[in-house]
Amino acid sequence: MQPAIHPEYHPVVFQDANTGSMFLTRSTATSERTVSWQDGNEYPLIVVDVTAESHPFWTGAQRILDTAGRVEKFRQRYGNRARPAGARRNAGGKREELDSNGSTQA
Repeated sequence: MQPAIHPEYHPVVFQDANTGSMFLTRSTATSERTVSWQDGNEYPLIVVDVTAESHPFWTGAQRILDTAGRVEKFRQRYGNRARPAGARRNAGGKREELDSNGSTQA
């Protein structure tokens, strides 16, 4: 590594804003706020919105989507509409009729 171009890497305490839990790690992040840690030293305090303590994936409070219900709701709203045989849409969104050979009619 080249000297004098990298930020200082130092111990920092991160605090979860939702749960209040804190952990000590190393980071290049800095803060004016400090906190006294369990070892008696003062460390910069970084408050974050989400950590593993409060994230739904890690806490098990994850929402499960009801995909079957969504499909049924879609079918109730729009039904099982099918395009007429031999019809398709071109790149411009306009309907084209296909002849018996499967090519578009001019």
